[in-house]
Amino acid sequence: MSKKIWIIGASSGIGLELVKIWLEKGYSVIVSARSATKSKELIKLMMRYTYKLTLVNMDVSSESSIKDSLEKIKSQEHEIDMLFYNAAVYNSFDLENWSIKDFEEMTNINYLGAIRVIAILKDFFKTQKACKWIFNCSLSSDFGLPYGGAYSASKAALVNVLQSLYPELEKINIKLQIINHGFVNTRLTKKNDFEMPQLLQPFDAAKIIALEIEKNKNFEIRFPFKLGLFLKLLKILPYFISLAITKRLLK
Repeated sequence: MSKKIWIIGASSGIGLELVKIWLEKGYSVIVSARSATKSKELIKLMMRYTYKLTLVNMDVSSESSIKDSLEKIKSQEHEIDMLFYNAAVYNSFDLENWSIKDFEEMTNINYLGAIRVIAILKDFFKTQKACKWIFNCSLSSDFGLPYGGAYSASKAALVNVLQSLYPELEKINIKLQIINHGFVNTRLTKKNDFEMPQLLQPFDAAKIIALEIEKNKNFEIRFPFKLGLFLKLLKILPYFISLAITKRLLK
Protein backbone atom coordinates (compact mmCIF):
# COMPACT_ATOMS: atom_id res chain seq x y z
CA MET A 1 0.00 0.00 0.00
CA SER A 2 1.25 3.49 -0.87
CA LYS A 3 2.45 5.61 2.04
CA LYS A 4 0.77 8.92 2.82
CA ILE A 5 3.11 11.62 4.05
CA TRP A 6 2.27 15.08 5.40
CA ILE A 7 5.23 17.45 5.19
CA ILE A 8 5.07 20.91 6.78
CA GLY A 9 7.49 23.36 5.20
CA ALA A 10 8.27 22.20 1.67
CA SER A 11 8.13 25.11 -0.74
CA SER A 12 11.92 25.09 -1.28
CA GLY A 13 15.20 23.47 -0.23
CA ILE A 14 15.25 20.08 1.48
CA GLY A 15 11.47 19.99 1.86
CA LEU A 16 10.79 20.45 -1.82
CA GLU A 17 13.39 17.83 -2.76
CA LEU A 18 11.83 15.35 -0.33
CA VAL A 19 8.42 15.92 -1.94
CA LYS A 20 9.91 15.08 -5.35
CA ILE A 21 11.63 11.95 -4.02
CA TRP A 22 8.48 10.68 -2.29
CA LEU A 23 6.25 11.36 -5.28
CA GLU A 24 8.66 9.47 -7.53
CA LYS A 25 8.41 6.55 -5.11
CA GLY A 26 4.66 6.54 -5.64
CA TYR A 27 3.74 7.93 -2.23
CA SER A 28 0.84 10.31 -1.66
CA VAL A 29 2.10 13.62 -0.26
CA ILE A 30 0.34 16.49 1.48
CA VAL A 31 2.38 19.69 1.47
CA SER A 32 1.68 22.47 3.95
CA ALA A 33 3.44 25.83 3.72
CA ARG A 34 2.40 29.45 4.12
CA SER A 35 1.71 29.79 0.40
CA ALA A 36 1.71 26.18 -0.77
CA THR A 37 -1.06 26.79 -3.31
CA LYS A 38 0.90 29.69 -4.87
CA SER A 39 4.29 27.99 -5.17
CA LYS A 40 5.28 27.65 -8.84
CA GLU A 41 7.38 24.55 -8.10
CA LEU A 42 4.58 22.83 -6.19
CA ILE A 43 1.95 23.75 -8.80
CA LYS A 44 4.22 22.27 -11.48
CA LEU A 45 4.42 19.06 -9.45
CA MET A 46 0.63 19.08 -9.02
CA MET A 47 0.19 19.02 -12.78
CA ARG A 48 2.39 15.92 -12.97
CA TYR A 49 1.08 14.14 -9.87
CA THR A 50 -2.55 15.25 -9.85
CA TYR A 51 -3.87 12.47 -7.63
CA LYS A 52 -0.79 12.06 -5.47
CA LEU A 53 -0.09 15.62 -4.29
CA THR A 54 -2.32 17.78 -2.09
CA LEU A 55 -1.47 21.40 -1.26
CA VAL A 56 -2.77 22.95 1.95
CA ASN A 57 -1.77 26.44 3.08
CA MET A 58 -0.59 26.58 6.69
CA ASP A 59 1.15 29.12 8.88
CA VAL A 60 2.70 27.35 11.89
CA SER A 61 2.79 30.63 13.82
CA SER A 62 -1.04 30.60 13.87
CA GLU A 63 -3.08 28.04 15.83
CA SER A 64 -6.19 28.81 13.76
CA SER A 65 -4.26 28.19 10.52
CA ILE A 66 -3.06 24.79 11.77
CA LYS A 67 -6.60 23.88 12.87
CA ASP A 68 -8.02 24.94 9.49
CA SER A 69 -5.43 22.82 7.67
CA LEU A 70 -6.26 19.82 9.82
CA GLU A 71 -9.97 20.17 9.07
CA LYS A 72 -9.28 20.27 5.32
CA ILE A 73 -7.21 17.10 5.57
CA LYS A 74 -9.86 15.40 7.70
CA SER A 75 -12.54 16.31 5.14
CA GLN A 76 -10.52 14.53 2.44
CA GLU A 77 -10.36 11.41 4.65
CA HIS A 78 -6.59 11.19 4.58
CA GLU A 79 -4.97 8.57 6.79
CA ILE A 80 -1.41 9.68 7.41
CA ASP A 81 1.54 7.30 7.77
CA MET A 82 4.14 9.98 8.44
CA LEU A 83 4.28 13.62 9.56
CA PHE A 84 7.48 15.51 8.68
CA TYR A 85 8.04 18.93 10.30
CA ASN A 86 10.44 20.97 8.20
CA ALA A 87 9.33 24.58 8.78
CA ALA A 88 12.26 26.80 9.77
CA VAL A 89 13.72 30.29 9.61
CA TYR A 90 17.38 31.16 10.08
CA ASN A 91 19.66 34.12 10.57
CA SER A 92 23.06 34.63 12.17
CA PHE A 93 24.58 37.76 13.71
CA ASP A 94 27.19 38.83 16.24
CA LEU A 95 26.50 40.39 19.65
CA GLU A 96 26.75 43.93 18.31
CA ASN A 97 24.01 43.22 15.77
CA TRP A 98 21.59 41.17 17.85
CA SER A 99 18.09 41.31 16.45
CA ILE A 100 15.39 40.55 19.02
CA LYS A 101 12.90 40.30 16.17
CA ASP A 102 14.98 37.50 14.59
CA PHE A 103 15.27 35.73 17.94
CA GLU A 104 11.48 35.87 18.30
CA GLU A 105 10.85 34.67 14.74
CA MET A 106 13.23 31.72 15.00
CA THR A 107 11.74 30.71 18.34
CA ASN A 108 8.21 31.16 16.97
CA ILE A 109 8.70 29.01 13.86
CA ASN A 110 11.51 26.57 14.67
CA TYR A 111 10.37 25.72 18.19
CA LEU A 112 6.90 27.03 19.04
CA GLY A 113 5.63 26.23 15.54
CA ALA A 114 6.44 22.57 16.15
CA ILE A 115 4.84 22.75 19.61
CA ARG A 116 1.61 24.15 18.12
CA VAL A 117 1.56 21.41 15.50
CA ILE A 118 2.06 18.70 18.13
CA ALA A 119 -0.60 20.14 20.44
CA ILE A 120 -3.22 20.48 17.70
CA LEU A 121 -2.53 17.30 15.71
CA LYS A 122 -1.94 14.81 18.53
CA ASP A 123 -5.61 13.85 18.93
CA PHE A 124 -6.01 13.33 15.19
CA PHE A 125 -2.95 11.07 15.08
CA LYS A 126 -4.20 9.06 18.05
CA THR A 127 -6.98 7.86 15.77
CA GLN A 128 -4.57 6.80 13.01
CA LYS A 129 -2.86 3.45 12.77
CA ALA A 130 0.73 3.31 13.99
CA CYS A 131 2.58 6.20 12.37
CA LYS A 132 5.80 8.16 12.47
CA TRP A 133 6.55 11.79 13.34
CA ILE A 134 9.83 13.26 12.12
CA PHE A 135 11.22 16.69 12.99
CA ASN A 136 14.02 18.27 11.02
CA CYS A 137 16.33 19.74 13.63
CA SER A 138 20.03 20.58 13.27
CA LEU A 139 23.50 19.47 14.33
CA SER A 140 23.81 23.00 15.74
CA SER A 141 21.51 21.86 18.55
CA ASP A 142 24.53 20.01 20.02
CA PHE A 143 26.48 23.11 21.01
CA GLY A 144 26.10 26.88 20.67
CA LEU A 145 28.51 28.25 18.08
CA PRO A 146 29.52 31.89 17.59
CA TYR A 147 26.98 34.01 15.66
CA GLY A 148 24.46 31.18 15.35
CA GLY A 149 23.09 31.08 18.88
CA ALA A 150 19.58 32.30 18.06
CA TYR A 151 19.06 29.47 15.57
CA SER A 152 20.81 26.72 17.52
CA ALA A 153 18.94 27.68 20.72
CA SER A 154 15.58 27.22 18.97
CA LYS A 155 16.67 23.85 17.59
CA ALA A 156 18.15 22.73 20.93
CA ALA A 157 14.84 23.56 22.61
CA LEU A 158 13.01 21.50 20.00
CA VAL A 159 15.32 18.50 20.44
CA ASN A 160 14.93 18.70 24.22
CA VAL A 161 11.13 18.73 24.18
CA LEU A 162 11.03 15.88 21.64
CA GLN A 163 13.29 13.81 23.90
CA SER A 164 10.79 14.38 26.71
CA LEU A 165 7.82 13.45 24.50
CA TYR A 166 9.28 10.27 23.04
CA PRO A 167 8.01 7.86 25.76
CA GLU A 168 4.48 9.33 25.75
CA LEU A 169 4.19 9.23 21.97
CA GLU A 170 5.44 5.66 21.84
CA LYS A 171 2.61 4.66 24.21
CA ILE A 172 0.07 5.87 21.62
CA ASN A 173 1.85 4.18 18.68
CA ILE A 174 3.55 7.29 17.34
CA LYS A 175 7.21 6.64 16.49
CA LEU A 176 9.31 9.78 16.88
CA GLN A 177 12.56 10.61 15.06
CA ILE A 178 14.70 13.70 14.72
CA ILE A 179 17.01 14.68 11.86
CA ASN A 180 20.20 16.48 12.91
CA HIS A 181 22.04 17.50 9.76
CA GLY A 182 24.76 19.95 8.90
CA PHE A 183 25.03 22.77 6.36
CA VAL A 184 22.83 22.58 3.26
CA ASN A 185 23.05 25.04 0.38
CA THR A 186 19.64 26.75 0.60
CA ARG A 187 18.32 30.30 0.56
CA LEU A 188 18.72 30.27 4.36
CA THR A 189 22.42 29.37 4.47
CA LYS A 190 23.24 31.73 1.60
CA LYS A 191 23.11 34.43 4.31
CA ASN A 192 26.27 33.00 5.88
CA ASP A 193 29.51 34.81 5.15
CA PHE A 194 31.74 32.04 6.52
CA GLU A 195 32.98 28.75 5.13
CA MET A 196 30.48 25.94 5.73
CA PRO A 197 32.26 22.58 6.16
CA GLN A 198 30.83 19.55 4.34
CA LEU A 199 28.19 21.71 2.64
CA LEU A 200 25.52 19.56 0.96
CA GLN A 201 23.15 20.35 -1.89
CA PRO A 202 19.42 20.12 -1.01
CA PHE A 203 18.84 17.05 -3.21
CA ASP A 204 21.77 15.18 -1.65
CA ALA A 205 20.58 16.00 1.88
CA ALA A 206 17.01 15.00 1.01
CA LYS A 207 18.22 11.73 -0.54
CA ILE A 208 20.10 10.86 2.68
CA ILE A 209 17.08 11.76 4.83
CA ALA A 210 14.65 9.72 2.71
CA LEU A 211 16.98 6.70 2.77
CA GLU A 212 17.68 6.92 6.50
CA ILE A 213 13.99 7.24 7.35
CA GLU A 214 13.36 3.97 5.54
CA LYS A 215 16.12 1.96 7.21
CA ASN A 216 17.14 3.75 10.43
CA LYS A 217 15.03 2.99 13.51
CA ASN A 218 17.03 5.14 15.92
CA PHE A 219 15.64 8.27 17.60
CA GLU A 220 18.30 10.44 15.95
CA ILE A 221 19.46 10.48 12.33
CA ARG A 222 22.60 12.64 12.00
CA PHE A 223 24.93 13.56 9.16
CA PRO A 224 27.47 14.37 7.80
CA PHE A 225 29.75 12.23 9.93
CA LYS A 226 32.79 14.51 10.43
CA LEU A 227 30.82 17.62 11.35
CA GLY A 228 28.51 15.55 13.53
CA LEU A 229 31.48 14.03 15.36
CA PHE A 230 33.09 17.45 15.89
CA LEU A 231 29.93 18.89 17.46
CA LYS A 232 29.34 15.79 19.58
CA LEU A 233 32.88 16.12 20.93
CA LEU A 234 32.28 19.80 21.76
CA LYS A 235 29.22 18.68 23.72
CA ILE A 236 31.04 16.10 25.84
CA LEU A 237 34.39 17.86 26.34
CA PRO A 238 34.97 19.96 29.49
CA TYR A 239 33.84 23.54 28.87
CA PHE A 240 37.33 25.00 29.26
CA ILE A 241 38.34 22.97 26.18
CA SER A 242 35.17 23.28 24.06
CA LEU A 243 34.85 27.05 24.65
CA ALA A 244 38.53 27.55 23.82
CA ILE A 245 37.85 25.79 20.51
CA THR A 246 34.78 27.88 19.67
CA LYS A 247 36.65 31.08 20.59
CA ARG A 248 38.96 30.32 17.67
CA LEU A 249 35.93 30.44 15.35
CA LEU A 250 35.46 34.17 15.97
CA LYS A 251 36.14 36.39 12.97
